Amino acid sequence: AVTPMSADQLALFKSSWNTVKHNEVDILYAVFKANPDIQAKFPQFAGKDLDSIKDSADFAVHSGRIVGFFSEVIGLIGNPENRPALKTLIDGLASSHKARGIEKAQFEEFRASLVDYLSHHLDWNDTMKSTWDLALNNMFFYILHALEVAQ
Repeated sequence: AVTPMSADQLALFKSSWNTVKHNEVDILYAVFKANPDIQAKFPQFAGKDLDSIKDSADFAVHSGRIVGFFSEVIGLIGNPENRPALKTLIDGLASSHKARGIEKAQFEEFRASLVDYLSHHLDWNDTMKSTWDLALNNMFFYILHALEVAQ
């Protein structure tokens, strides 16, 4: 189920994301480092040494796509008029990932690695943690539901 965020939580969520969203390469690196099974799902990165590809153009481009998706979703959250756009984005993500055999477990691993990254790069305290937990619970509720029903 989805729990609405307060205005303060929403503001903290968005402002804190804005402080890390330009660290695309570092975020994806952290996810891949913690989850080689996720890296293995990307044909252009599968079987390659993570440190040797981290500074490549391909890695930068793909990092930008992944983090950019989150930035787009986060930018739309909080305005009820944006719900159709959010649904379109999330349904597209679910459909494309299901077609590539990405399962719920990988999304959950991604989430855990993202939280770990954030906890080391934001002013992480109880308020920040609870805000991100709530926001990601809401986001992943929709993402995992869309993954479940995707064709």
